[in-house]
Amino acid sequence: MSLMRDHDLARAFDHASHTYDRLTALNPGYRTDLLRSARRLRLPEDGAGLHLLDLGCGTGASTRALLTAAPRARITAVDASAGMLRRAMTKPWPARVRFVHLTAEELATAGEGPFDAIFAAYLFRNVTDPDTVLRTARALLRRGGRLAAHEYSLSGARVHRALWTAVCQGVAIPAGTFTGDRGLYRHLWRSVIAFDTAPDFADRLRRAGLTSVRIAPVAGWQTGIVHTFLARNGGSTTTREHAQ
Repeated sequence: MSLMRDHDLARAFDHASHTYDRLTALNPGYRTDLLRSARRLRLPEDGAGLHLLDLGCGTGASTRALLTAAPRARITAVDASAGMLRRAMTKPWPARVRFVHLTAEELATAGEGPFDAIFAAYLFRNVTDPDTVLRTARALLRRGGRLAAHEYSLSGARVHRALWTAVCQGVAIPAGTFTGDRGLYRHLWRSVIAFDTAPDFADRLRRAGLTSVRIAPVAGWQTGIVHTFLARNGGSTTTREHAQ
């Protein structure tokens, strides 16, 4: 199954950036689910005194969710797509939010961090080497810092795989064809099919040295398709939560 990665995928997102928000708006619960995942970080005192990283911020929907969940925090939002970042930066933001055109690895070598928490939405299945990016994310976290990954990762049940394919074939890919971004939305479909199941991704988090790993479902039609993965840079338990 051929997938776009890294530079080619960033270019595809550059091209799609002008219609991306309109297309994601077709997904019921898209922004609500991002906010639920950001709130699952359970950052104290509305994030006062904390420096947070939005890793793979896209057009800023995840950044908005993180800002809503922690309105007093300082947020650095990064993405590899210049087009998506430009779109994000056209929106109104407080001065404590800044956007940077870097990959995770480039951010680490730039001397950024450590961060008190990292939020990464729809990122890890889109990179060539998710293990390296996870290890980099861990290195960017302070000891005891929290990670929330909001990711398309199927439960492993056939019904969820079939539902995902039906939605992509019936809605996302035709919409992408209309805007000239069919290749990107075919990649979206295929990347989810090819990526880890939720238990497998939880195992990947542990292999990267992250601990206290938990899997939490999202509500609505994406149950069994999208999950929140919560972990710490320090800790030891693995549990599954009910939706919050």
